[in-house]
Amino acid sequence: MKKLLGWVILLSCSTSTEALPLITTASGQLQGVMVSHDVVAYKGIPYAAPPVGQLRWRAPQPVTPWSGIRQATQFGHDCMQYPTPKDQALPKTHLSEDCLNLNIWMPAQTTPQKRPVMVWIYGGGFVDGNTSADIYDGTAFAKRGVILVSINYRVGRFGFFAHPALSQENADGLLGNYGYMDQIAALKWVQRNISAFGGDPDNVTLFGESAGGYAIHVLMTSPLAKGLFHKAIIESGGGRVEADSNIRLQKPSDNGYPSAEEAGLRFARRHHITGQDRHALAALRALSADDVMDQLNMETDENSEEGRTFAGPMIDGKLVTTYPTDIYEAGAGIDIPLIVGATGNDIGAAPEISTMSQALDMLGHAHSEQVRQLYNPDDLYIFPAVSDLIASDQMMIEPARFIARTAAAQGQPVYEFRFSYVASSLWATVPGAMHASEVAYVFNTLPSVLLDKVSQPDRAMAEQIQQYWVNFARTGDPNSPSLPHWPRYDPQKDDILIFSPKGVTETRAQPDPWRQRLDLIEQTAPQY
Repeated sequence: MKKLLGWVILLSCSTSTEALPLITTASGQLQGVMVSHDVVAYKGIPYAAPPVGQLRWRAPQPVTPWSGIRQATQFGHDCMQYPTPKDQALPKTHLSEDCLNLNIWMPAQTTPQKRPVMVWIYGGGFVDGNTSADIYDGTAFAKRGVILVSINYRVGRFGFFAHPALSQENADGLLGNYGYMDQIAALKWVQRNISAFGGDPDNVTLFGESAGGYAIHVLMTSPLAKGLFHKAIIESGGGRVEADSNIRLQKPSDNGYPSAEEAGLRFARRHHITGQDRHALAALRALSADDVMDQLNMETDENSEEGRTFAGPMIDGKLVTTYPTDIYEAGAGIDIPLIVGATGNDIGAAPEISTMSQALDMLGHAHSEQVRQLYNPDDLYIFPAVSDLIASDQMMIEPARFIARTAAAQGQPVYEFRFSYVASSLWATVPGAMHASEVAYVFNTLPSVLLDKVSQPDRAMAEQIQQYWVNFARTGDPNSPSLPHWPRYDPQKDDILIFSPKGVTETRAQPDPWRQRLDLIEQTAPQY
């Protein structure tokens, strides 16, 4: 055996337990598993103490060091949740409050140079999400020379909860956004320990999708996350103020939403817990995990007869000081290179409508004719399709351009994309690249969603987009000679890279074909 980069490398590539590599972290030794002949994985590594009992609704606490060798060959628990049945990334582990763990995939072959690190933050509306789903397997990234880290963080009421009794207990500490606190704790763990895995703590790229992408906005603008990562990739992460993303910890929001504490009080009353003192808090902490979860997911309604009982992420004044949008528009918040984009048929929050005229009036009656010309000029769509297109532009597609323009104005390299490719087997049934559809391509884990229907064009698209992501993680520039050139975003040219529905041969940068649509969305943005 010979020792290199803080880990013991066994010369055999056997997958037997006698030949698994050891790594020494600040908390103790880990034994991983060879997941292929050239990739080693370390799974279920605790980065914080279990947030159970008196640690429920507290900032993550340090891990208790262990003696001997900890087996890191299986995923740890995923965080307690009520999974959304149709999610393409369902957890494969036992769900538990004891879930603050992370996973690492790394090349088996060592190198004298530190490798780039990519840290994945899952989506799921801050109520779902896990790291054990096959779609998030990091093997393909490691094969390209990247250290891939995926982190679990608390979701639902375990991750985002406020109550006056909690504020009294911890008046000077961090409150409410426990899921964000977990993400920061995991990033600090990476800074302390990733060198032992051959990673470069000074070259960490954060990437995430949907809620994971929005979390990156928060982390880029939070004073508590500064210096913990150096580049970011935001996939369908929005970027403008959403109607329900401005919940405040202790007072109503500007648009009348109740405080997060009020939502917590409503939830407590649902379980017959009254009062705002330590006895109420003890009763809340004594609730079973199922009671706290209360079947909350992306399809259930979090409102009771008394009103909203789940606040979600909130402005707490310390970790989240204000809306990321406000910080961006003040000329701050983006001080690292970015990739940002959305899918071609992304998600939106369309209102309930029943006529085409209502759809055309979604941006205000004064713009109805312009909406018709831009979204339905040939009268090909029925009204739900028009409203969905507008809502998608509002929630994801125009905000991606807003972030690209903001980053460019702040002098940062930024690259905008639109993922419009649809798998060959889905052409006849899927109208376009849906929300989160790019994730399996980014991870190159297509069988996890397409099973045995992965075509050669599908595989080629996965190879292409993952190579862009890896190039960016290495250098801050996604380009390489083997790929179509992707220029830095220039607001005057408005060039974006479109991953074409026709496949990799048609992937190219071009002026955004939806520019007029997005101009109108930007013009009317304050109205929604």
